[in-house]
Amino acid sequence: MSHELNTDKSSQCMVQCEEKTCKEVTVPQNITVVLPAYNEEVAIGSIVLLTCKYADNVIVVDDGSSDRTADVARKAGAEVIVHEVNKGKGRALKTGFTAAVALGADIIVTMDSDGQHNPADIPKLVEPILKGEADMVNGSRYLNGLDKNTPAYRRVGQTILDEVTNLNSGLHITDSQSGFRAFAASTKDVFRFTAKGMAIESEMLADAGRHGLRITEVEIGVRYDVDGSTENPIKHGLGVLMMVLKDIEFNRPLYYLTLPGSILGIIGLIMGVIFLREFILGKNLYFGPTMLMVLCIVIGSFMALMGIMLHSVSTILRDALKG
Repeated sequence: MSHELNTDKSSQCMVQCEEKTCKEVTVPQNITVVLPAYNEEVAIGSIVLLTCKYADNVIVVDDGSSDRTADVARKAGAEVIVHEVNKGKGRALKTGFTAAVALGADIIVTMDSDGQHNPADIPKLVEPILKGEADMVNGSRYLNGLDKNTPAYRRVGQTILDEVTNLNSGLHITDSQSGFRAFAASTKDVFRFTAKGMAIESEMLADAGRHGLRITEVEIGVRYDVDGSTENPIKHGLGVLMMVLKDIEFNRPLYYLTLPGSILGIIGLIMGVIFLREFILGKNLYFGPTMLMVLCIVIGSFMALMGIMLHSVSTILRDALKG
């Protein structure tokens, strides 16, 4: 395999140009790109060929494809691993990360295999890790704001997913659904790789945030004219949102249970004060509103206390695992 930016398998030569001053920096790092793929025989060959110019190794994880994805990727020069059945993007990435480490990777780059991402952005993506400034780099399509050409419903959906993902992870990421990322290989065991589909992007950010990884973002380009996704974007967005909310329930119960429970309880107490005032003034109390008040107080109190208990348990478990 020939490499445009490689001097050999263990030495990565990068040329950094700032304005008109060029500086050559040689860093002993092995860059391996992982491409999870499902029925991508049309695009995978050209993606592998282009990616080989910027990486020491390219790994294609064929996740149960029914077409010639594996054969085309292999002929293009990639290391190919085949899942006999479709296991989802999370498992495909786990397989790819494990294989990358076995090949001696120092930096692992993930890309979508449908041609949306430009492999020429790889040097820019790995640069913060090479400089020792980050453990993980997120390629962002929206670093300078959402693309105005994107349909309104997609912009709204992207904003919601970003905000919920950031709440769950404790990060401030502008493109939580980006599949174009770089990781120091030492971070491999941080990630659970349990989510299926595109929800894995949010899950990995949650894992990175909880483990205190140093994360930065760089701007990337993207092509929407080659979008090969057949999943309805609204269905996809709702699926990701539900996964993140479930994650918040288990990992941030104070947000998921205690906060809404407290709000519900306060509403019930306010209703109680109003009803008590009306009763003192001689007015009648109606069964429906009174029961609603009681339910708000009881359910709200239960949610708040349950959230506090789950938070205490999860804190003890995290401390035990660290110890």
